[in-house]
Amino acid sequence: MTEEELLLELEEAAGEVGVQIRYEKGDFEGGYCILREDDIIIVNKKLSALRKSSVIAQALWEYGIDNVYLKPFTRTYIEDEAVRMKAQEAKNMVRRKPEDSSQADEENAAAVESEEPQLPTEEEK
Repeated sequence: MTEEELLLELEEAAGEVGVQIRYEKGDFEGGYCILREDDIIIVNKKLSALRKSSVIAQALWEYGIDNVYLKPFTRTYIEDEAVRMKAQEAKNMVRRKPEDSSQADEENAAAVESEEPQLPTEEEK
């Protein structure tokens, strides 16, 4: 599945659960929000297809996808993005003392920060 096909699958899934997707310009990536009682996912229109997919997948996870049928590949991608999002949040919550910061901690933090969203491999499909 290409990045564009994945994006289309996620857009369809959002439509099935009743969430509108809006592509806008700005200094943000995007996410899920409620605007005047409407469920909306805002996505920066200048992002690559893979980053857009990541934003939509994370927002769909926040909204809830338990009651909608998704292709296994699409569901796996959403779940993987949710795990990546939770790992990033956990990293942001860790408080370090300056004198206790070890090189291993810094390397782990750098590895998490540099992780780009990935399409599942053929074996994961």
